[in-house]
This record gives sequence, structure tokens and C-alpha cells, in this order.
Amino acid sequence: MTLWIAKIFGTGFGTGYAPKASGTVGSALAAAMYWFIPQLPEPMVLSGAIVIFFAIGVWSATILENKYGHDASEITIDEMVGQWIALLFLPKTTVAVGAAFALFRLFDIVKPEPANALQRLPKGWGVMMDDVMAGVYANVACQILFWAIEKSGAAI
Repeated sequence: MTLWIAKIFGTGFGTGYAPKASGTVGSALAAAMYWFIPQLPEPMVLSGAIVIFFAIGVWSATILENKYGHDASEITIDEMVGQWIALLFLPKTTVAVGAAFALFRLFDIVKPEPANALQRLPKGWGVMMDDVMAGVYANVACQILFWAIEKSGAAI
């Protein structure tokens, strides 16, 4: 029963079983789910989801690493959490979601330090923390980008 629950959450509701680019599929599911978060209390709701899914992610990734190996492609809850961090406090527009998605995937793949070092943390912590850092990088990059666009007078 524990493995079954860990598989449901840890594989990002099955996105980890995508035959190719499971991390991208998991990120896409998280971006799609973001559209259903209510607009007004969104930062609180999204922040709460990030905290809850992060805790579930550490737990489930630890269990799934025993089955699939370290940071296996089947584990995609980390991409979901990282994608939500990339979207936090951004405007809910297709441009913002698209930019956050693209930048998160870039930073998740490239893993600039300290993201690369964080993935070496033990068990589920390493699985989750490199994606948390990639989400932070993507969010900061989006905030700077949208600030610059706004200063230029263009719409986002």
C-alpha cells in the first residue's frame, strides 16, 4: 500500500511513466494544474501546494529510489514542485506560464550550481532540492524579464 501511494504521487500522477521526456511531461501537468488554482488567493494556495507536495515528494522519492534508482526518470513530483515555484507570483498569462515553463526546463536540465550540488543530497532530498533550485532560478529570471518588459512599456 505504501509503495502504491508513493507511486501515485512520486510519479507525478503517472507522468513519470511517459516513454520520453517524463520530466517535461510532469512539468506540463504542473503548468496545466496551475490554471485551475483560484486567482485571488493564488499565492497562498500555490505556496501551500508547494509545501505539501515538497514533503510528499521527499517521502515518495525516497521510497521510489529504492525501486527505480537515484533520481530516476519515473520520479516527476520534483518537476511539478519546481514548476510551481517557477510560476509563483507571476501573472497568470500564457506568456508568463510559457516563459516559466521554458526557463524551468532549461535550468532543470542545465543544473547550474548550487542545483547540481543539491541533487547529491541523500535520498528524496536530493531528488527534490535540485528542482526547487531550478524553480527559483526560473522564477527570478521571469521576474527580471517581466520587470524589464514592463519598464519598456510593453504588455506581458
